[in-house]
Amino acid sequence: MVISVDGSKRKEAARERREQRRREVTLLWALPYEPHQRWLDRLAPRAVAVVTGANRGIGIEAARQLAYHGLHVVLASRDAAKGQEAAGRILAEAPDEASVSVESWQLDVADAASVQAFAAWAVETHGGIHVLVNNAGVNFNKGADNSVEFAEQVLKTNYCGTKRMIDAMIPLMKHSPYGARIVNVSSRLGRADGRRNRIGIASLRDQLLNDDRLSEQLIDEMITKFLEQVKQGTWSSNEWPKIYTDYSISKLAVNVYTRLMARRLSDRPEGQKIYINCFCPGWVKTAMTGWEGNISAEEGADTGVWLALLPQEPPTNGKFFAERCEISF
Repeated sequence: MVISVDGSKRKEAARERREQRRREVTLLWALPYEPHQRWLDRLAPRAVAVVTGANRGIGIEAARQLAYHGLHVVLASRDAAKGQEAAGRILAEAPDEASVSVESWQLDVADAASVQAFAAWAVETHGGIHVLVNNAGVNFNKGADNSVEFAEQVLKTNYCGTKRMIDAMIPLMKHSPYGARIVNVSSRLGRADGRRNRIGIASLRDQLLNDDRLSEQLIDEMITKFLEQVKQGTWSSNEWPKIYTDYSISKLAVNVYTRLMARRLSDRPEGQKIYINCFCPGWVKTAMTGWEGNISAEEGADTGVWLALLPQEPPTNGKFFAERCEISF
């Protein structure tokens, strides 16, 4: 393949912009939150955070960082033994001066009974939670692959599991003057109007980007239509995202559902506010990417932790972020 000089320059410029932003975020990351910004320090007992899919990758890093900030973190994992091991690692690797509080619990977000059992345990044990990080997800594509063989499982876990957790945890969100937080781990691959991976059905794309027309029914109908086409072998990359199609659609659903839920939650009274946002961690070196990413899990988790700890004023709600910057849907 021949790459033009202009194309090479554009790629180099884009690479430099990414590196510059990474340097900026690294500096921000190193700065401590000011005392007046740390709403979590004004709660007694400790604020409680739940991180799903927390036994590895971005999940364990988000759990670690939240625990080091002083929250009590529940590492929720489908594999109970791996969750316990991950919690043990966080405790063992904590700085001597850190007062770290973590525990693990078994949870399969794709199983309604498992989610309900987890919710009952969270109420009984902690009386509710303050922060939910929806990280659990699957992707069966690697490298140049774009198989939709496991599309139903991908959507069941990534979107339906996320929605199920939100529905189950909202009644458990503890009331406070600072608001509870929901952070959904998503992807730029799920942007409806992304430059490379956009939805090709113009009418659907327009509806997904229009808050007045966006609905849960619209999202569910999109998923049903895609899965039917997969089953029939008639799906087309001209209509659906070209890269990691099933994964991208699952994250598109998460993105637009985040906006929808922000609108639904916006009229809650003071003291009962819930702020919900989503973020793209980037291409992270984890098992999900086959360790082919270009940033560490520690870097990838940063924006999600930042969103979870943002001060309540001014409110940030229904937004999409990457590298601590708001990006388009």
